[in-house]
Amino acid sequence: MPWPAALLPLAADTPDPAASVKEAHESVTNAASFIEENWAGWLYLGLKILLILVIAAALRSLVRKSLTKLILRMNRGAEAVEGMALGGLLVNAERRRQRSEAIGSVLRSVASFLILGTAGLMVLGALGINLGPLLASAGVAGVAIGFGARNLVTDFLSGVFMILEDQYGVGDKIDAGVASGEVVEVGLRVTKLRGDSGEIWYVRNGEIKRIGNLSQGWATAGVDVQVKPSESLTHIREVVKHVAEGLAKESPWDERLWGPVEVLGLDEVLLASMTVRVSAKTMPGQQFAVERELRWRIKEAFDEAGIGIVGGLPAAGGEEEAADPSAAVAAPSALANPASPQSLATAPIPPSVGAPRITK
Repeated sequence: MPWPAALLPLAADTPDPAASVKEAHESVTNAASFIEENWAGWLYLGLKILLILVIAAALRSLVRKSLTKLILRMNRGAEAVEGMALGGLLVNAERRRQRSEAIGSVLRSVASFLILGTAGLMVLGALGINLGPLLASAGVAGVAIGFGARNLVTDFLSGVFMILEDQYGVGDKIDAGVASGEVVEVGLRVTKLRGDSGEIWYVRNGEIKRIGNLSQGWATAGVDVQVKPSESLTHIREVVKHVAEGLAKESPWDERLWGPVEVLGLDEVLLASMTVRVSAKTMPGQQFAVERELRWRIKEAFDEAGIGIVGGLPAAGGEEEAADPSAAVAAPSALANPASPQSLATAPIPPSVGAPRITK
């Protein structure tokens, strides 16, 4: 059956095989020419980017390993010193460990940021990207983030400077103003303290305006002894010196005492008592233990020497003080004088002469 003329393909619409082959040949030729002209540049650019990334990774790994070795060496030195005499005072291993770890973490993060950031900018520059708008946008974003998180930035910077300056560490007894206690953990943002009652205080580093470290340098142990005014000061000084010599020869007080126990003199003189001040320079944080031991030994020595302490029992063989005779005498009363206004006010009113009487 013959097909309609409308359904028969036109001769002009039939693709020419020769023309298609020619176009494909031209496309391949152009692509090959483009690749041949630019392959050297692409290879140079790829090798350049690869070299930048390899150098950045190698440099970052080298810096991080060097920082890690430095931290381990610091920790080994702290552990070695801790086993020596007074090692717990000179070097606190946990304090040194946390401080070195915090410093190492900060240095590793800064090194990684600088190295990788510089490598990224070099790669973008090699690709021909204009870095001016990118850096400007990053600067604006950094200012906005810093303004919004200014408290966090303040806490972080304060923590970094506290750690670098070694203002306090784990095991120190500090007074941070907002809280006081023993340092349990030192972080870049928060410092953890344990109070005297066992509570844990989390103090932001940015809120610490002043720090009183009670564990650095040395401390002073002071003891006030109240004795009777009739006691001999020379005898008291000799007894205290004897107690101090015995305390300085016994362990562990020989390490906790950093100076001789001294009688500073009379701190207060009253009619019924006088206060003798005793002081000694001690290891930091040990002043309270030294004070308690001094009070114990001074009390025992005074009892043996017959020195009377105000508020205690009378000395052996001593005479008790006579009672004050005026204590049993009552204070004078205004009613004792019959001519006083108080006595006249209490007298009965006499009846008037000639006044009518009311009878039943």
